Amino acid sequence: MSAEEQQHSPDDVQQHLRAVQELLARHRLVEELAHRQQDAVEGTMHHEHLNELQDLLEGMHPADIAFVLEALPLEDRLFVWNLVKAERDGEILLEVSDAVRESLIETMDPDELKAAAESLDADELADLAPDLPPEVIQDVYQSLDTEGREQLRAAMSYPEDTVGALMDFDMVTVREDVTLEVVLRYLRRFDELPDHTDKLFVVDRDDHLRGILTLQNLLTHDPEMEVSEVMGTEPVISFVPEDDASDAAQAFERYDLVSAPVIDSEKRVIGRLTVADVVDYIREESDQEILSNAGLREEEDIFASVWDSVKNRWAWLAINMVTAIIASRVIGLFESSIERLVALAALMPIVAGIGGNSGNQTITMIVRAIAMGQVEQSAMRRLLRKEMGVALFNGVVWGGFLGGMAWWLYGSWQLGAVMTSAMTLNLLLAASAGVIIPMMRMRMGKDPALGSSVMITSLTDSGGFFIFLGLATLFLL
Repeated sequence: MSAEEQQHSPDDVQQHLRAVQELLARHRLVEELAHRQQDAVEGTMHHEHLNELQDLLEGMHPADIAFVLEALPLEDRLFVWNLVKAERDGEILLEVSDAVRESLIETMDPDELKAAAESLDADELADLAPDLPPEVIQDVYQSLDTEGREQLRAAMSYPEDTVGALMDFDMVTVREDVTLEVVLRYLRRFDELPDHTDKLFVVDRDDHLRGILTLQNLLTHDPEMEVSEVMGTEPVISFVPEDDASDAAQAFERYDLVSAPVIDSEKRVIGRLTVADVVDYIREESDQEILSNAGLREEEDIFASVWDSVKNRWAWLAINMVTAIIASRVIGLFESSIERLVALAALMPIVAGIGGNSGNQTITMIVRAIAMGQVEQSAMRRLLRKEMGVALFNGVVWGGFLGGMAWWLYGSWQLGAVMTSAMTLNLLLAASAGVIIPMMRMRMGKDPALGSSVMITSLTDSGGFFIFLGLATLFLL
């Protein structure tokens, strides 16, 4: 495929999806008619549609095929998957979500899985390995050369969310005592440079990191000059495999990095981290945070079976049901008050709803700051004071507005005062919970985002009902 044909805009993937869906619809229609009538012409059309679909898939990037597979129902997904050329299976399996990958792997026999895995580099294979049967991994491991085995063992030895789990081993290193002309001749021997190569790592005879040589310096200086003369003198930003991946992602964003060396305890270069690895990690973390806020334990295939979806969602729904029962019992405690003053039933959802929204704003800001490494445990009191101040201001201003509205609607200044007080107190409750819940989960080593939205909403509902109805019972009845 030419470079011109490979250029595409972000909208192309949507066009590809629509084209695949249209061809699948035609295929099903023609297949049904051919089955009914046994028409040779319709059989020919059926094969034409299949060939057209295969040609379309062949011209698509693996990431675009992965997107299409994720957007198709299971039956259509497996049909399209079977049309993909076998040599592209490994690349596509890496691109699809974990949930969709599982559905694809279930349909592949061991030989197909082995062939797909053998087409990948060691770092890519390490990403795919947890989803493959142990016997397949063993066969692939035995087929690797000594260097490949060492790389695979190293890649699989590091915990998730560390630099070691993200790094790749495809890099270019040069010596500092050679000329730029020698480096250029060396690079010309490559069929292609590793992706995202913006710099070469300068090492000594024992692979210890000495510095970096940017491609810009390589191309703009006299070829007779030595690498040591033109390599950067500023400190090299490097990582060790045990570094936290989120810290590395922040460094890439802060220093506008494209690639960076990964070194061991003796400062030997063992791999590199690229912006592509970091972007993938950030996207996965963002997706996981969205799911965690909703109380989902893992990524879910949107077309998964009913039972699989139920297993993923039941835990926090059960917790939410318990908290909803608690909120209903809080209301039940004040049934007589609501019967005597019907206006309470109309106003109490306002108190709970605004409290929940305010709490979610607070908890989102805190979780984001924790994820970016901007918050330590020592900052909890300061954050608590700040958020309580914001809540007090909003409570007085917006609670006063709602209190005035209640006075105007129901002709009772006392009801307006209760509305203002309840709104202020519930916003203070939401602010304190929005700080304490994620900070305490962080202290316990738990994901601060997991179920945070569910917890804060439940707390502000129950608390808002109790505060508003309690104040109304004390001062209005």
